[in-house]
Amino acid sequence: MRKAVLTVIVLVIIVGLIGIGIWYSRSGKKVKPLVGVSLLTKQHVFYRDLEKGMREEAAKRGLDLHIESAEFDNAQQTTQVENFITEGVDAIIVCPADSEGIVQAIKSANEKGVPVFTADITAKGGDVVCHVASNNVQGGRLAGEYLAKLLNGKGNIVIIDHPVVTSVQERVKGFLEAIKKYPGIKLVARQSGEGQKDKAMAVMENLLQAYPNINGVFGINDDSALGALAAIRGSKVPNKDKIVIVGYDATPEACKAILNDTNLKADVIQYPKKIGQKVVEVVAKYLEAKRNGKKIDIPKIIYIDVGIVDKSQPELLKELAGEG
Repeated sequence: MRKAVLTVIVLVIIVGLIGIGIWYSRSGKKVKPLVGVSLLTKQHVFYRDLEKGMREEAAKRGLDLHIESAEFDNAQQTTQVENFITEGVDAIIVCPADSEGIVQAIKSANEKGVPVFTADITAKGGDVVCHVASNNVQGGRLAGEYLAKLLNGKGNIVIIDHPVVTSVQERVKGFLEAIKKYPGIKLVARQSGEGQKDKAMAVMENLLQAYPNINGVFGINDDSALGALAAIRGSKVPNKDKIVIVGYDATPEACKAILNDTNLKADVIQYPKKIGQKVVEVVAKYLEAKRNGKKIDIPKIIYIDVGIVDKSQPELLKELAGEG
């Protein structure tokens, strides 16, 4: 009888200690908060830099990151978000593959009380605590003004688009606002290359056949601009050496193309590492305030300024191209 009583007492103590351990872990004193991250892709330099910024900031802020990549697939991204919810993450960061398509997954996280943040690309619905991104409207305006300057205010242009994501919608909005001031510039076509080099190349090849008198191209990211560049180089249109391209992202390959005096003349430069750092910083501050039962005023949108780079900045181009 005494043995049985002692056994029960020991079990009660063990269960109590486990309970304390669980509480202690969940209080955040022993176990770091876990944040699920679903990137658009890991293939682009932009997103690799964004991920680097996230990891660096997470190390400083005491967060654990579980990072996945959707590779442009909304269904895959939806599954990733659902898995994060099941995993019991403390917060979720999403770079949507489809701004409309990701809404239901965000709403599922909302229902479970998991705070959601977006980076680079916004979602078209659901409750998002904060969105951190480049000022893409500003970037689009810079690209439009630069292309108009290259064309002396007149010519036929095309946009290699990717309209399913909001960041691109914002870029194109700013671009169109800028060129609207130049009545001599005519937008003859706007087609999607899905943000991918090979698809953008195929689109540009078709556009050159349909509109052999194209003078300028806006590539909504550098894969689009570089795909257009490859198509132009391989074409037989008589004015191919005079067609000018403005891209977006300032990736190493694009910066090399600008340095080498190709058709790609300028690039809007983003700071993806800063975006990654800032979104993780915001998540950390939010979780800390929540843990301490405090209210925190977080803006719904935080913009990171952009710039433009061309051959007049050779040292910067070399640095961006990895040659500095």
